[in-house]
Amino acid sequence: MNNIKKIWILLGLLSIIFHIFLIFSGLIPNLISRPLHMALAIPWVFIYRNQIVKYFYLNFALVLTGIFFCLWIAFNHNPIADQYGFIENNFQFFVSLFLIFLVLEMARRCVGYPLPLVALIALIYGVFGTFIPGEFGHPGIPLNSFFGNLVFAEGGIWGTLTSVSVTIVSIFVIFGCILNAGEAGEGFMNIAKLFAGKLKGGAAKVSIVSSALFGSISGSASANVASTGAITLPTMIKLGYPKRLAASVEAVASSGGQIMPPLMGAGAFVMVELTGVPYENIIIASFFPAILFFFTVWVGINFYSSYLSLKPIPKKDNPKSKETLITFLFFLIPFATLLLFMFSGFTPQYSAAIAILLGFILLFFNIKNKFDFKKGLERFFKACLLTGNQISLIASIILCASIIIGVLSMTGLGIKLTSLIVSYSDNNLWLALLFTAFACLILGMEVPTTAAYIICVSVAGPALVDMGLDILLVHLFIFWFALLSTITPPVCGTVFIASGMVNENWIKVSITSMTLGLGLYFIPLGMIANQDIINLQNNPLNAIISLFKIAIGLLIFSFAIIQLRNVFLKVSLFIIGLTIIFIKVL
Repeated sequence: MNNIKKIWILLGLLSIIFHIFLIFSGLIPNLISRPLHMALAIPWVFIYRNQIVKYFYLNFALVLTGIFFCLWIAFNHNPIADQYGFIENNFQFFVSLFLIFLVLEMARRCVGYPLPLVALIALIYGVFGTFIPGEFGHPGIPLNSFFGNLVFAEGGIWGTLTSVSVTIVSIFVIFGCILNAGEAGEGFMNIAKLFAGKLKGGAAKVSIVSSALFGSISGSASANVASTGAITLPTMIKLGYPKRLAASVEAVASSGGQIMPPLMGAGAFVMVELTGVPYENIIIASFFPAILFFFTVWVGINFYSSYLSLKPIPKKDNPKSKETLITFLFFLIPFATLLLFMFSGFTPQYSAAIAILLGFILLFFNIKNKFDFKKGLERFFKACLLTGNQISLIASIILCASIIIGVLSMTGLGIKLTSLIVSYSDNNLWLALLFTAFACLILGMEVPTTAAYIICVSVAGPALVDMGLDILLVHLFIFWFALLSTITPPVCGTVFIASGMVNENWIKVSITSMTLGLGLYFIPLGMIANQDIINLQNNPLNAIISLFKIAIGLLIFSFAIIQLRNVFLKVSLFIIGLTIIFIKVL
């Protein structure tokens, strides 16, 4: 092993130690942990992923300067926090401009031009939006406050989205990389092969099931992509799936985990507080809509499998049952431990840390259950390299998206759009629902799902209830569209992460995600037209009838969108599918 590789292994190990340390260290100030997170990512983006001798000195200078400024913010976090996002001198102004440039360049090198271009447009709007007349302009923000809030406060690149990257996503990336480096990755691959040997799109369906189960417990779409995606994405790529489709499946399925009983993440608990409806009633009411979510993705994969000729694996390539079982145990033991601790009430981060420890131990055992220290060490070194590179990819994407979120927050554009959309409904229920859906999607790009749900339900919820809708139905409708914001461009968190993990253009992944999940945007509207679907507890027969009716409509709808090429037939079946979904309102 050469010295350069040893350096990268040590940097990967440092990243692992840092992110695990944050779990057990208590409350670390955000202006320490988040800049250090970026500092650890910078070398991987500019040197490890761009080993071009011609630009080495330029890249090295960017790395040193970027790390220095990140460390400077971390070491001076107390006086910086007292500035409340206001730049006090020219040096700080230069630091803010340089770090914003660095974040844009990191995103460009990792995922191409589109995402940093959107962020640049947001920055231009923040600076010059005061010259835009009417409601979409803003009063103007002094440059010292604007750039200061983006870099010297927690409203920009060190905002909530970066917190998700630091505290949740990274730890699950480590977990996935540890599993992938050992027999666990092969075990999951073997299971996927067995599924793919019998079913169309089997590997993708493994992704759907695992995302549904894991997402329900974690409640975080980002953590879902990072953990299950670290295993399912390489599996799908190895089985010949186009990168854009593999990333899309993981992004869409991971988003749905937030509405999947029994836990539904934080959303269900907030819903209990806001509606007064008992927790168990919310879980029962959500069951059929959640089934429809994953049914839509499932049938979409079936049609994509036919369209792209994703054939089953030849029987001769399928692993033996005994080998599959043994290798799968290497995955099952740490994953079951993760779920067990989470079900027992521990945080996802703490549970993942325990699972990482088990996964680390299992690296030193082979398929014959023999201890092999040398092989285990090689696997761990591989995991260090995988971890450092993967965290840097996701950090680059999230830091850039945080600039967009920061600008939206400072200028008030998100709230303006929400209020404007709802006010234009003019007491028309379906118009109000459509405007509310758009508002949720817009706000969901700015803030996490639960926060978007709370804001939207506060603004639009009372109006929809006054129009005659059941309060729980209103809350489920709004929460559904808030979670769909994670796959809706231009700020689509799960798409950004999944596309980064497979090194695919995020726009391609976004388009495929929207095609695969297009029916998901009509399910909540179908719930309004067939309100019995959430009344499983009191009227199970009507709920089941509503479930099958919407499912049939979605089946026809997905077939038309994904598989048909004849425009007339596509449009005709599209209309028939929607008609079945909305049959009660026609």
